[in-house]
Amino acid sequence: MPPEWALGHHHSRSGYRGEADLRRVAAGFREHGLSLSALHLDIDHMRGHRVLTVDRQAFPDLRGFSEGLANDGIRLVSIVDPGVKVDPDFDLFDDGRKRNAFCRLPDGNLSTAPVWPGWAAFPDFTDERVRRWWGEQYSRLLDQGISGVWHDMNEPACFAAWGDRTLPLRTLHALDGRRGDHAQAHNLYALEMARAGHEGLRRLRPGSRPFILTRSGWAGVQRYAWTWTGDTRSNWETLRQTIPTVLGLGLSGIPYSGPDIGGFTGHPDAELFIRWFQLATFMPFFRNHSALKTPRREPWLYGEPTLSIVREHIRLRRRLMPYFYTLALEASLTGQPIVRPLFWDDRESERLWSIEDAFMLGVCLLVAPVLEPDTRHRSLELPKGRWFGLEDGPWMDGPCEVTLETDLESIPVFVRGGSILPMMEDGLLTIHVYPDREDSARGNVYLDAGDGYGDSLELAFRMLREQDGIVLSVSSKGSFTPAFSSVQVTLHSMDVSAAWLDDTLISFDHVHATLPIFGAHSLRLE
Repeated sequence: MPPEWALGHHHSRSGYRGEADLRRVAAGFREHGLSLSALHLDIDHMRGHRVLTVDRQAFPDLRGFSEGLANDGIRLVSIVDPGVKVDPDFDLFDDGRKRNAFCRLPDGNLSTAPVWPGWAAFPDFTDERVRRWWGEQYSRLLDQGISGVWHDMNEPACFAAWGDRTLPLRTLHALDGRRGDHAQAHNLYALEMARAGHEGLRRLRPGSRPFILTRSGWAGVQRYAWTWTGDTRSNWETLRQTIPTVLGLGLSGIPYSGPDIGGFTGHPDAELFIRWFQLATFMPFFRNHSALKTPRREPWLYGEPTLSIVREHIRLRRRLMPYFYTLALEASLTGQPIVRPLFWDDRESERLWSIEDAFMLGVCLLVAPVLEPDTRHRSLELPKGRWFGLEDGPWMDGPCEVTLETDLESIPVFVRGGSILPMMEDGLLTIHVYPDREDSARGNVYLDAGDGYGDSLELAFRMLREQDGIVLSVSSKGSFTPAFSSVQVTLHSMDVSAAWLDDTLISFDHVHATLPIFGAHSLRLE
């Protein structure tokens, strides 16, 4: 289960010029009404690209800076590369060499390769002793107020004029006592680095859930880290490839992923940036990121209407946070992906198996992004069942193929009939009820403190047609006490003339009511 903030909006780029620059960036998000959960520090923040260090000229008070951001609800995430600069005066290298923590060649010499700081040595993460040592080093980041870690260059990647851009294949590894070479350990390297970081953060901050983002990994990496679609190009082809990539990761057991919004290299024009942002709004990892020497990409630099469109989608993401957080619980308990192919709940329908331009977000939402330039309509294969537009509009019955009108301001998003979708509306938890053909619906909401391993509360909502009307009931499980004692209820495509809460007639404005969450309660609707 991730910390709740990790599901929010992240921003990053390579090349920010220190604390003053990032203060202006954070202020820009605040001034333009763009909520932000995390800022990512790329390699620019290190001292000479030495891992786990801070350039004190660029960041004279990183701890104070991070505390100031935290007051605005913004966390700092620090990049961490595996390569440790070969420098006797660098305490991390000196300590690692004394502990025999670095990979070696068969002749006993260190296995070194050039990366960002120059010639570097590489910890042998396949050794439990080294993993524990490396995890302890993350205290250097936590002491500076860092909340999350971003593992990069961890294939491991090296600079090379020819051949494999990684460690020599004859490099030796412990492989947890079995011993072997890099030909055997290469695919495991990033997985074990993620494990080292995750276990280290659990020991250093036992009351917090680790957040680690990793560029690389192997089967099982979902136990320790999220991932993203890598250093992609800023073009429409890459935007289209995002969906099958994230779907494939989900089907491979990795539920948390997403793209660099706009692509990493290059500079998207306003339309491409908007379409990428709209798609990413519905991905688990929601980050804007770009490469060094590309034009800056803060949303307000695009002007209008881009700024307003981005602002509305960030607001939509915040509204959907209860749903994302509930999906996170489901993923942690069952392994089900958060982003799913359209055939996930209709596997007998062969026509859905090849669709790569739309996806399900959990069981409730169907997202149909716009993936071509100058497009104001798109076709969509609707799976079986009843489907409602997220922002209302007439419902449609599937299975069928539909042609949808699209404008630049939004993309088609549908809610499956029979869903109860939790959203945060004006500071209130609201459940949106979308009935199926039998006027039934169901949905769950998971609540806790947003981090840590304390109490939780699960709310189960069910709506059924009974002899004396339609009954919407709620039951709760768990001991967490949220700041509210009731939820707002919003009904879609339902006309209600009267409502009773636990047999007491209540005021009802046809679509809105209030339902207590503690104990067993029900709304009877006529």
